[in-house]
Order: sequence, then C-alpha cells, then structure tokens
Amino acid sequence: MQQIIVDITISPDEWIKLYQGSATDVHTTARDGRSVRFPARILSRFYLQNGIKGSFRILFDDAGKFVSVERLA
Repeated sequence: MQQIIVDITISPDEWIKLYQGSATDVHTTARDGRSVRFPARILSRFYLQNGIKGSFRILFDDAGKFVSVERLA
C-alpha cells in the first residue's frame, strides 16, 4: 500500500464548482514534492461550512487505485 500526504485548502466557492461538476479533480502538491491529482469526491465527507482545510493521508494500492483518505491531526 502506498500513501501521499497533502495539505489542502478549498474555499466554499471552489467546492461548489467541484460539487457541480465544472471541475472534478483536485490538483495539488504532496508534502514529498510529487504533483498529484485525485477526484474531489473523496474529500466530500470533510466538507464544512467554511470549505475544506487540513492535512490528509491518501492511501492507494500498487496499481494506483484509491483505497482511503483520513484527516491528520
């Protein structure tokens, strides 16, 4: 199993674009410097009134398929 750790801030306005489908992927840089892109929908359970903000660990299998995401403390 592989993982990346990302620090993300998505404003409510940006989230609406993602939610409505005008944009579907989040593009960011992992802490280790890798450029990553993943479906925004994996973060939907972390959405609050002020958007999404925090550090997240994203796990994926050896084929690059999403397994899980968790918010880091």
